[in-house]
Amino acid sequence: MSRIDETRQFIPVSIAVLTVSDTRSLDEDKSGKTLADRIEAAGHKLADRQIVTDDIPAIQAQVKQWIDDKNIDVIITTGGTGFTGRDVTPDAVEPLFEKRMDGFSETFHRLSYEKIGTSTIQSRATGGVAGATFIFCLPGSPGACKDGWDGILVKQLDYRHMPCNFVEIMPRLDEHLKRGKG
Repeated sequence: MSRIDETRQFIPVSIAVLTVSDTRSLDEDKSGKTLADRIEAAGHKLADRQIVTDDIPAIQAQVKQWIDDKNIDVIITTGGTGFTGRDVTPDAVEPLFEKRMDGFSETFHRLSYEKIGTSTIQSRATGGVAGATFIFCLPGSPGACKDGWDGILVKQLDYRHMPCNFVEIMPRLDEHLKRGKG
């Protein structure tokens, strides 16, 4: 079972939050605020917080900018994971992944099922890695953001979380880029 190893020092990571919405402003963005508040309460650094419209090029441009920023370790998006015509976040972000994290989606859906039952199938929550940056796409409701953060990310982004966590592997995420031809 998972546990916190109190002998290990907490290592804060730098996290950017992107809300994907055609209708919200930063002031009205409850989901992005939910994530930002939880990130800071956990002791991490909120590196940036933006809103873009449900538009593949706009989403990709912001996510690519953050992937290229060596001061950002994690990107969390909220919104645009459903099935309507404007829900394009996974379509924009997944092509950027170097590695897909199927377990994130599966775990998110398991947690979500406990709260909303079969309605969880209406989400295309996803996760992956690109440019040594972890990327997670959550649905646009504050409840889904709470579930994703409280149930998965707060633990995996804590270096003290055992038996393993994302923070301890961050220095090795770009190994494939450092290897020479051989």
